[in-house]
Amino acid sequence: MSRTVRRMPASAAAVAVALAAGMLSVTAAHPAAAASGATLPFTSVEAESATTTGTKIGPDYTQGTLASEASGRQAVRLTAGQRVEFTAPRAANAVNLAYSVLDGQSGSLDVYVNGTKLAKTLAVTSRYSYVDTSWIAGAKTHHFFDNSRLLLGVNVQAGDKIAFQATSVQVTVDVADFEQVAAAATKPAGAVSVVDKGADPSGVGDSTAAFRSAIAAAPGGVVWIPPGEYKITSSLSGVQNVTLQGAGSWYSVVRTSRFIDQTSSSGAVRLKDFAVIGDVTERVDSNPDNFVNGSLGPNSTVSGMWIQHLKVGLWLTGNNDNLVVENNRILDTTADGLNLNGNAHGVRVRNNFLRNQGDDSLAMWSLNSPDSNSSFENNTISQPNLANGIAIYGGTDIAVRNNLISDTNALGSGIAISNQKFLDPFYPLAGTITVDGNTVVRAGAINPNWGHPMGALRVDSYDSAINATVNITNTTVTDSPYSAFEFVSGGGRGLATNNVNVTGATVNKVGTVVVQAETPGAAKFTNVTATGVGAAGVYNCPYPSGTFTLTNGGGNSGWDSTWSNCSAWPQPGTGNPAPDPTTNLAKGRSATATSSVDVYTPAKAVDGDANTYWESASNAFPQTVTIDLGSTQAARRVVLKLPPATAWGARTQTLSVQGSADGSSYSTVVASTGYRFDPATGNTATVSLPSGTNLRYLRVNVTGNTGWPAGQLSEVEAYLS
Repeated sequence: MSRTVRRMPASAAAVAVALAAGMLSVTAAHPAAAASGATLPFTSVEAESATTTGTKIGPDYTQGTLASEASGRQAVRLTAGQRVEFTAPRAANAVNLAYSVLDGQSGSLDVYVNGTKLAKTLAVTSRYSYVDTSWIAGAKTHHFFDNSRLLLGVNVQAGDKIAFQATSVQVTVDVADFEQVAAAATKPAGAVSVVDKGADPSGVGDSTAAFRSAIAAAPGGVVWIPPGEYKITSSLSGVQNVTLQGAGSWYSVVRTSRFIDQTSSSGAVRLKDFAVIGDVTERVDSNPDNFVNGSLGPNSTVSGMWIQHLKVGLWLTGNNDNLVVENNRILDTTADGLNLNGNAHGVRVRNNFLRNQGDDSLAMWSLNSPDSNSSFENNTISQPNLANGIAIYGGTDIAVRNNLISDTNALGSGIAISNQKFLDPFYPLAGTITVDGNTVVRAGAINPNWGHPMGALRVDSYDSAINATVNITNTTVTDSPYSAFEFVSGGGRGLATNNVNVTGATVNKVGTVVVQAETPGAAKFTNVTATGVGAAGVYNCPYPSGTFTLTNGGGNSGWDSTWSNCSAWPQPGTGNPAPDPTTNLAKGRSATATSSVDVYTPAKAVDGDANTYWESASNAFPQTVTIDLGSTQAARRVVLKLPPATAWGARTQTLSVQGSADGSSYSTVVASTGYRFDPATGNTATVSLPSGTNLRYLRVNVTGNTGWPAGQLSEVEAYLS
C-alpha cells in the first residue's frame, strides 16, 4: 500500500556497526530470537566500501535520484572499462548483485576472481526498472535498481578478490551478496516429478499442463521440481493439500508472472525451495501478477523461495489462518512484497529478506475483516522505494518484532502503524499493537504530498483516531534523515493518536527531531536516549489544532529541547533557531486544569481560537489552568483572553501567575491582582513577567470573577518579549 536505561541488545548493536561498515554478515541456519533482522545465508558488502576505478555517488535523500534508492544511499558508477573490486567476506560460490543501468539499456559485467576473468558474465538490464505510478499522488519515476545473480563456477575464500567490470553499458553497482550455495537437493521418496508429467526443464516448452497434472496426482504428497527452468504460461488454481518442492532456489526455477491464483483452498499447501521469477515490467493493480494471489488456505507454509520480478510476492486474501512464511527472498517487486489483505489470523511472517519493493515491503491491511494475532518477526528489509518497510493498516493484536529495516524512500517510514483505510469496510487498530526489538536505519523521507518529513517510525491516525494500545519497545533508530518517532493524522483532520508507550529506545543521529508530534494525542516515553540530534528533541505542533501530550516516564536523555517555531519545519542539521519573540509559546501545547465543565476543556485555552474557552467548575475557587511549554522558556509576557463577543460583558478576574521547572513545585511569578476584561477593548489582559523569569510550566491561578462564579479563559498566550 502507498501512501536503569535499557541498552541496545548486543545483537542489535552488532547489526548497526556492520551496517555502518558497509557489511552485514549473517550466516546461521535459524534466527536468534533477540536479534534484529533475518538470519541469512549470505553476506552483503556495499560497493562504496569496495575498491573502485569508478565514481562514488551519494549520499542523497532526494526523491527521484539514483543514490536515494541505493542501499546506504551510496553506490558506485562504472563506465566501460571501470571496475569495482570486492574483498570476499566469506567462502562463496555465488553472488547476487544489486545494480542499475540507464533506461532502455542492457548488457553485462565481466567477472574476475583474483585477477582471472571468468568465462561467465553477469547480465544487467533496465527492463525491470524505471517504474511510473502516475495514479499515486507524489510518486515519481522510481525502482531504479535491480538484482542479478550468478553461480560463479568456482569457490572463493574469505579475502579473495571478486571484481565486476563494465563493458558496453554504464552500470551503477550498489551492493553484492556473497553466498555459499549447497548442492542441489534430491527427489524425496514417493514424490511426483513434474518432468515425469511432461515438464520441459530447458525452459523452452510450456510446462503448465505438466505442473497441473503433477499436482492432481499428488494429493497429500510432494510434487518434485527437479533442477532446471520451467515456463508456466497461466496461473495454477485448485492447489490444496500438497507440497511443491524444488532442489533449491538456485537450481529449480519457474518462469512465470502468475504462479498461484485462487480465491480459496482447504489449506495444507507447502511451497518450498525453488524460485519463481516473473517478467513484470510495470505495475498494473488490476492484474494478478503475483507469486501467490488469493488464498493458500489454513495451515500452509512458504519457505526457501526466491521470488523476483513480480508485482507482489504474496497478495493474500481469503482464509490463510496459521500461515507461516519464512526463509524466503523477495526481490524487485513493482508493488508490495507481501500483503495480508484482511481475514488473516495467526499468520507468522519471519526470517525473510526483502529488497527493492515498489510499495510496502511487508503489510497487513484489515480490509473486509480484521487481521488478528499475526506477526512480522526477524525480517530484513532494504530499499522499499515508494512506501514503508513494514506497514500495519488496522487489525487486532498485531506484533512487529525484531525486524531490521533500512533505506526507505518518498512515501514511507521504516515502520508505519496506521489507520489509513484506502477502501471500506476497514477495521481500525484494536487490542494491543506490539512493536518490539526493531532496528530502523536511514529510514524516513520528505513526503512530497505533505511537504514535510515522515519519521523512521510513524503512528498515523489517518482516517480514524488510534485508540488501541500501541507499545513500542526496545527500538534502535540509526541515521534517520529526519525524525525518529512521528505522530500524525495523515488525512489532515487532526485525529488523535492515543495510548502510545515508547520504552527503551536508542536513537543515534536524527536529522531533525526525536519526536515529531503533529496531531492531538498522547504518548509516554521511558528510557529513550538520543545522541546526534540535528535540530531539537521535540517538534510538538498539532494540526489543525489540539494538543499532543508527552509524558516523561523517566530515564530519558539527549532530547529535552523543543523546536520553537511551529510556522516552520526543522531542517536537517540546522539546530534550533533563535526563538521568535512574536511566537505564542503556549499555542497547541498540553494544558490541564483543576476542573472544567462540559466541552469547555483546558485545551480550548491553547487552541489559538479566542472564540472557544476553558471554564472551571462554579463556586469552587481557586481554579488553575496549567500549560506545559515543552521546554524551559524565558517568558516575559502573558496575554489572557476571553471571547471578543459583546455578549460576554465586562468583568474582572482576580488571578496570579505561577511557574515551575518540573511541573511539581510551583512559585509565584506575579502576585494576585484583578485584571479587567472588556469586549470594548478586545476582552484581553496582559501580564508582564519580571526579568529573569524562566519556566517550563505556566500556571494561571484564578481566585475570583465578577462576571461568573468560575475561572474563564479563551486563550493563555506566552511570549518572549
